[in-house]
Amino acid sequence: MAVKIKICGLKSETEIGIINELRPDYAGFIFDPHSSKFIAPEHAGFLKSKLKSGIIAVGVFVNEHIETVVQCIKTAKLDMVQLSGNESEKYINALKPTIGIPVIKSFRIQRMIDTDRATHSSADYIMLDGGEGTAFEWSMIKPVDRPYFLSGGLNPENYPKALILKPQPFAVDVNTGVDANRTKDYKKVMKFILGVRGFTGLGI
Repeated sequence: MAVKIKICGLKSETEIGIINELRPDYAGFIFDPHSSKFIAPEHAGFLKSKLKSGIIAVGVFVNEHIETVVQCIKTAKLDMVQLSGNESEKYINALKPTIGIPVIKSFRIQRMIDTDRATHSSADYIMLDGGEGTAFEWSMIKPVDRPYFLSGGLNPENYPKALILKPQPFAVDVNTGVDANRTKDYKKVMKFILGVRGFTGLGI
């Protein structure tokens, strides 16, 4: 199965134009007010209206009130939610039936216990992340027995190392790794997407 691609941190019509041309599987909008890539729900909704059909719009939240997440989903017309804070199982189980769209739970992987927690999450999908845009020790992925998004430190140069992991990621997630001057760079996004989709390396 081909590895899916998520490009995150979109903020402008120019970036949406890049996404529409190069067609990743997921487009991420960050609603964390502390992030430099924060986008207001109304503006995200406008950009979502410009996004080509078939590209899944993901809203990224960090320790946000469920009511705020629900309202943001409506305003921005999101297709999926990503939780990138310290959200508990209780939070996830309360959120899922309320919103009726898939939930990704991101886990910062520092120790094997973090991998174990991720594996047992009740979220629809899990994301394994190094945090702060950095990679983690990928050998800790080996016990994972469910599809996962891989995030943290990926870029157009190092993606092949991610694609030969066992188990292979369900999807790869990139944000600043395809940026130039704090915005999405067409050539970097193209190199990343074409590289991932055209990769033929053998797993080890």
